[in-house]
Amino acid sequence: MQAVIKMTPAQLKTIQQTYPSNRPLPPGAVFAHRGNGLNVTGYRSGKVLFQGATAEAAAAKWGPLAPAKKSKATKGSAKGDTLPPDFANWSVIGSDEVGNGSYFGPLTIAAVYVSQENLSFVRNLGVADSKTLTDAQIDQMAIKMMTKLPYHIVNIMPQKYNQVHEQMNIEKMKAVSHNFALLKVLKKIQPDQPQGILIDQFEPRATYYRYLKDEPVVLRDNVYFTTKAEQFHLAVAAASIIARHQANLSMIELSKLAGRDIPVGAHKSIDKIAADLLDQGGLEYLGQFAKLHFINTKKAQALRS
Repeated sequence: MQAVIKMTPAQLKTIQQTYPSNRPLPPGAVFAHRGNGLNVTGYRSGKVLFQGATAEAAAAKWGPLAPAKKSKATKGSAKGDTLPPDFANWSVIGSDEVGNGSYFGPLTIAAVYVSQENLSFVRNLGVADSKTLTDAQIDQMAIKMMTKLPYHIVNIMPQKYNQVHEQMNIEKMKAVSHNFALLKVLKKIQPDQPQGILIDQFEPRATYYRYLKDEPVVLRDNVYFTTKAEQFHLAVAAASIIARHQANLSMIELSKLAGRDIPVGAHKSIDKIAADLLDQGGLEYLGQFAKLHFINTKKAQALRS
């Protein structure tokens, strides 16, 4: 939760005394405080940003809340939370997944921490949405980022995926995996703390947390959700690239196991390949390569009849 108030220079000095700086200053900020589950950041413009479960109540003590502004992303291009001012320059853990729409191969989730100090490093690599990059570019960028940035990957290969899918749907699987990967990165960077956490939204916030109701530890503080999240912070773009890199490695492994090229996607040509794998070893064998609940399994079975 977040809230913004507007203050005069004198008021800004007063609130700064209550919330003295104890963390790195974002660009344009005059103070940045973290404590008791609350982040408070004051900007030279007079805006003061409160973040955390008690953000609105804490901000209301100092003045009327400013109306929320819409994201500066292209109109209609993204849905989700309105991100704070200058979010792109924050230290952020971002998470994204790949493979949920591909019949063959794993479901891969990655979380990556990009601090303010490392933003220029990531930007200079030419990091962008992984869908716009070649596999060679993805692999080169990922290797460089993985040597410098804290990250964690959850790579659910098809055989394990099919087992887990008997107990939960793919959306819950993704929610549990995002939460797990983010917690792992958060632990790796201790005692540092990110200014925010950004998840590439695949379900509304309430649904995401409903899926996590039975998890022992659930990350909630300063968590933001938006679609097309790679447009809002390089951490999500980095996560997408690292996830894709791991998925590429997994596809090479599966192709070696099958003794033939195993393609990504869910197009018609894969039905014939799936039918061939069924001929070789039946449904259990196919399950080493494919997400069996996809309609492609039935199509492959029909090709054999």
